[in-house]
Amino acid sequence: MSRKFAHAVLAAALAVLPAGCTAYKNKFESSTYDYGSRKANDPKMSGVRLYGSKTADSRQHDNRWVEYSSLLSNEVSRVNGVAGAIVMLTDKNAYVGITLDWTGVGTVKDGGDRRTDQNMGGSGDGVYNYDTGSPYWNGSQVATPYNSYFTVNDIGNLSEELKQTIAKRIRGLAPTVEEVHISANKEFVNELTEYAKEAWGGRPLAPWIDAFNTLVKHQFAGGETLPTPLAELKASRSAK
Repeated sequence: MSRKFAHAVLAAALAVLPAGCTAYKNKFESSTYDYGSRKANDPKMSGVRLYGSKTADSRQHDNRWVEYSSLLSNEVSRVNGVAGAIVMLTDKNAYVGITLDWTGVGTVKDGGDRRTDQNMGGSGDGVYNYDTGSPYWNGSQVATPYNSYFTVNDIGNLSEELKQTIAKRIRGLAPTVEEVHISANKEFVNELTEYAKEAWGGRPLAPWIDAFNTLVKHQFAGGETLPTPLAELKASRSAK
């Protein structure tokens, strides 16, 4: 984490060097430390778009099975600008939930850290919950409203360059994937983590495939049915 931050600081410095160092500036803008310049011929955006919907098939999110991919999750977590990632694979698609850490410039298209979901006001005072003054956090969620890695409510506000970079990594390791869907939405990231926890615990995800499909349809296809949190579904089933 500290090494990534140091690289980001160096990259930001290169961005403001005088004209004599234009070559260094251009190298920075072509690197994965910069997702904001969006200049013509940027190698990060070369070729066809690799993320998002690729077909008009209304059944694209009707997945038959789902599994957690530790390989892809670790690969995406290494992308500059990404603090952590959960990647779920299905028979059709890859679904990616990410948190951000600002080690890449321009990961959010508009508004920067003003458009994130987190209130970081208590971090300098040893306070977790800025509103209540509580120093405690129960650790149940990856992304919280206070002093956590960053999330962005609107999936359309993530940089296209960042999404393209992530999609390239995924397709390089999982070339049969039809579509790659990426979100930094706080609720989605936390819910995807709940499915990953089931896999980490050696429990099958098959009983929850319908709920998972509802989740991804709501997030990526404008599904009107609100997804029921997995924790509630498990509690309901246990009570029967």
